[in-house]
Amino acid sequence: MDTFIGLMSGTSLDGIDAVAVRFPPGRVELLAARTFPFDTHLRTELLGLIQSTGAGLLDRLGELDHRLGLLSAEAVSAVCEQAGLAADQVAAIGSHGLTVLHRPDGPHPFTLQIGDPNLIAERTGITTVADFRRRDIAAGGQGAPLVPAFHAALFTRAGSPRVVANIGGMANLTLLPGNEETPVTGFDTGPGNVLLDGWIQQQQGRPYDRDGAWSATGRVDEALLAGLLDDPYFRQPPPKSTGREHFNLNWLQQRLLGSDRAPEDVQATLAELTAASLAEAVLRAAQDAAELIVCGGGAYNPDLLRRIAARLPDMKLSVSDDYGLAAEWVEGAAFAWLAREALYGRPGNVPSVTGARGERILGGIYPGSDKLQDTGGR
Repeated sequence: MDTFIGLMSGTSLDGIDAVAVRFPPGRVELLAARTFPFDTHLRTELLGLIQSTGAGLLDRLGELDHRLGLLSAEAVSAVCEQAGLAADQVAAIGSHGLTVLHRPDGPHPFTLQIGDPNLIAERTGITTVADFRRRDIAAGGQGAPLVPAFHAALFTRAGSPRVVANIGGMANLTLLPGNEETPVTGFDTGPGNVLLDGWIQQQQGRPYDRDGAWSATGRVDEALLAGLLDDPYFRQPPPKSTGREHFNLNWLQQRLLGSDRAPEDVQATLAELTAASLAEAVLRAAQDAAELIVCGGGAYNPDLLRRIAARLPDMKLSVSDDYGLAAEWVEGAAFAWLAREALYGRPGNVPSVTGARGERILGGIYPGSDKLQDTGGR
């Protein structure tokens, strides 16, 4: 059975998740998994790139594309060592890269991820599949979310309508109808952890609110929450996707102008924003679903899960760990799976999710060293 490696760097900007997996029928066999954190300096540079314009931008873009490619190759080598795998035992790497800008709407839609796959293939010797989102956008889609196809393969159960919520920097839903006649659907609901992480970093210098401990000490400011939820994105019908270019600390600060709110109350309100926007989307789009399966980093935030459960009292709340795959590794496994689909010539997008004109094989394929002949420059 073929082995694949998945690499994922999400909008939380916390690092690279690397997983080595196999795909027996109907499940995922996790061989090894590690997170390779971004150091403070690199994270600051990446955030600066995402938020910056002007002189030197292309130089910074090229340099960080190269550095993330090298770091990704190191992550592959380390997870191979952890799993006891040689390079020739890995069929392919699926590398998402790091999204620095996602603009799927407008006259010239585009998305941009960095983490040079040429370097990954060259340094590891393993065939690398990358640049998954742009083909879907070329076909008229949003280029996101892409994990619903994997969610459908892993979590669909006949006769059991379910919703999968992936809560990373952003949050997205996959609606699994439980029958073959109804298409799988899904969309980004809005911010997941991105505002929570950004606010605690600004106020306390900590990278994230572990277990939601700080948000649990605050009180929800209902007026602020209503103002945040008034953003047009939440009313926009699917297909839709979003990212840091929309939901960020500048967006929050504009809604805090002239206020004197306790920082912990803002944090509690941001947690409630994630819970409310996600739960309201579930109630609008999947009223017949009996279960919500949560994955991503948000699955390990008890305060956030409590808030979601309070807004969905009639729905069973589970985490992907209950189905054999730890929540923190689902996205990495998804891009390993998408690499497999690309190599096998199978589509990876779900048009009913992204809005693309049809199914497409996603990703560019960068052959590993065993597929190349070194001519010594001749």
